[in-house]
Amino acid sequence: MNAIDLFAGCGGLSKGFMDAGFDIIVGVDNDQAALNTFAKNHNGAATLNADLSKKETFDEIKKIADGRKIDVIIAGPPCQGFSLTGPRNFDDERNKLYLAVIEMVKQYTPKGFIIENVPGMATLYGGQIKNEILRRLRELGYNIDCKVLCAADYGVPQLRKRLIFMGVRKDIGTPHYPTPEFNESNYRTCKEAISDLPPRINEIGKEVDVYSAKPKTEYQKMMRGNCNVLYNHVATKHMQFVIDTIALVPEGGNYKDLPPGWGESRKFHEAWTRYDGNRPSKTIDTGHRNHFHYKYNRVPTIRENARLQSFPDDFVFTGTKTQQNRQVGNAVPPLLGYALGKELKKIIEEKNNYEN
Repeated sequence: MNAIDLFAGCGGLSKGFMDAGFDIIVGVDNDQAALNTFAKNHNGAATLNADLSKKETFDEIKKIADGRKIDVIIAGPPCQGFSLTGPRNFDDERNKLYLAVIEMVKQYTPKGFIIENVPGMATLYGGQIKNEILRRLRELGYNIDCKVLCAADYGVPQLRKRLIFMGVRKDIGTPHYPTPEFNESNYRTCKEAISDLPPRINEIGKEVDVYSAKPKTEYQKMMRGNCNVLYNHVATKHMQFVIDTIALVPEGGNYKDLPPGWGESRKFHEAWTRYDGNRPSKTIDTGHRNHFHYKYNRVPTIRENARLQSFPDDFVFTGTKTQQNRQVGNAVPPLLGYALGKELKKIIEEKNNYEN
């Protein structure tokens, strides 16, 4: 089945769909650095740097599809800018990114779609925005549901929650979500995810390097796959006072654990947070240097954060370090995408098998 990825970023969600057996035709975004990474990791899928609120973008996508049927649409439109007037003014210019996804579904009538967003969107303006999206997509002939899923429930070593809309065309079936395979008693942990990677205590490392130890866990083996080269594992060189401050934070602690007079420049919920090696990580951010390795006095490398997001080691990030951090932090974890892709594929194939 063919899929297109809208607001694709570096392609975490579509990487999961690809692993579930989908052919990704194109990733669309307006961030060229993220699209460069997408192009490197999606088996020859096309990329399109374009504004999805413009009609000509739809024409470009059609040209790239070149007559191929679009079976599934996946999309992660940003939530910013929703009109404060709520659904009464849903067609406001500021809501154009969500409207673009709805218009794309209308044009292609795919068998199914996945739209993801931040959990807070479910309650935004008393749930009115969410309800309006559900209403409009139902009117287009889809059975649709939405639910907040936690990535850790699907094997990602990270407590990351996403609001997931799943739609299935009414002539095909009804949406249902993948059954969680993990829970608090057996969540994958930071240590399980990254303890095999070189420590990078006294050296920065190279963009392309070698592993210094064998994989220690089933997850590490899965992330390495057949990869025998270590990419993107470059440490940040911190000022001495930053290293000294991190050293005072206990494993699993944050700024509240610092002695008086230390870390005064950052005092908010996530400031000076050191991961707990025996738990999944907090939600990976886009590189604001608030999170630290559970053991070493430094921020995680791109590869460590990529592991915590469930990107395999052969998924190579390109661009500047700032761009790479943003790509990793903004992505949907591929293992969550894989679980969703597998489930949606099953729903669609059940209908096909029944008809055959």
